[in-house]
Amino acid sequence: MHRSTGLFLATVLGLSSSASACGSSGPAAPAGGGAAPVTITVACRPAKSAPKERRAWDDDVAAFMKAHPGVTVRSTDQQPCFDPKTFGPKLAGGQMETAFVVPVTTYDDVIRRGQALDLSRHIGAIRNWNDLRPDVRALVTKDGKVYGVPNVHYGVGLVYNRRLFAQAGLDPDTPPTTWAGIREAARKIAALGPGHVGYGEYSGGNTGGWHFTQALYGRGGSVLTGDGKKAAFNSPEGLAVLQTLHDMRWVDGSMGTKLLVGWESLMMAMGGGKVGMMLGAPDVITDVVNKFGGDVADYGITGFPEAKASLSGGEAFMINPRATPEQARAALAWIDFRFNTVGKGRFDFARGKAIGNPVGVPDNDVYGDSPTGKAIQADRERHASLPVENYAPYVRAAAAVPPRAEPAHAQELYAILDVAMSGVLSRRDADLGRLLSDAEAKADAMLATKG
Repeated sequence: MHRSTGLFLATVLGLSSSASACGSSGPAAPAGGGAAPVTITVACRPAKSAPKERRAWDDDVAAFMKAHPGVTVRSTDQQPCFDPKTFGPKLAGGQMETAFVVPVTTYDDVIRRGQALDLSRHIGAIRNWNDLRPDVRALVTKDGKVYGVPNVHYGVGLVYNRRLFAQAGLDPDTPPTTWAGIREAARKIAALGPGHVGYGEYSGGNTGGWHFTQALYGRGGSVLTGDGKKAAFNSPEGLAVLQTLHDMRWVDGSMGTKLLVGWESLMMAMGGGKVGMMLGAPDVITDVVNKFGGDVADYGITGFPEAKASLSGGEAFMINPRATPEQARAALAWIDFRFNTVGKGRFDFARGKAIGNPVGVPDNDVYGDSPTGKAIQADRERHASLPVENYAPYVRAAAAVPPRAEPAHAQELYAILDVAMSGVLSRRDADLGRLLSDAEAKADAMLATKG
């Protein structure tokens, strides 16, 4: 939900020694063999406020154009790469780049409206295509046709404070794998003293509903029915989510007394060093350390407890349907060069480390445990500036957990489910069944308006 390709790129980009060349350079010379020059526009150039990352991008553009004479790459400065305020108008107005970023929640809409090019005959330009996770490739495939190249994929796990685990007499190298284990660990951490919270959770700002969905998926539940026309969260799995939170909050006293509403509130509390556990993807660690003052040595991440599925998110590059075949091939070659080559572009971890970016968090899993995925992970560990051993439990567990995308109309549904989350965390006597049935009625009414 609160993720950005721009933020992701900033964690892995680096600075090469080649001369800088911005994406708006003039046309290149024609390619050898009489091929006509081709110009493409590409999204996601880092902002001027990130000069080292921007320089790295420009160096990669220069290297790509040198390797592909006759191709000119022009970059757009929009950050984050996906802006919901401009995305629709740019697509509708024909102003979208040749290669543009689409979040996973928008794949189906873009494909259904014919706003992405069928790449099936060009996909060989992505040399490691067959090493991409099949379930991730399936997300950009419809009726046997390929419409995008997965760029980012993540799954939710359990982020935890290793220092607090040790202080509470828990083994930080064997984090809990069940909800019962989480409850026990949370009680022990909360018992460390005033201000300590064993398990942190959101209650509003659409983040409460977002985390409800994470926990629901883990238990095997669904937010919507298969046809997407009705709510499905008023279920035994949905009730189990609220019951666990109720018991941790009111029976165990392990969740503190302060309601944490928006994204920043829980992240700030986690960074303060007194919250033991929270649900989150690996980038939580990067943000807690870089933005909220956490000590990187304190944090680990493990697999989602008892996971039958994990809320996943991500993004893909798609190609403008107005692109010529030559532009499509050139754009895919750029995507392959910059985003899918071991040791190059965004996977140049040596470069990233050299410019001071955090390297080591396994925050992108498009390749899974394929040969390419293993090579990327080995290179990440080789150049890590972070304690990669703290993330090993997540790496081992995540590959075996099926991903599930956010539901359609996610933000509207999350806002509705916020009420149930706030209710269970703020009222000891909350009627959990009533919270779910009220949310169900509101969700069904909203879905009915969507047709």
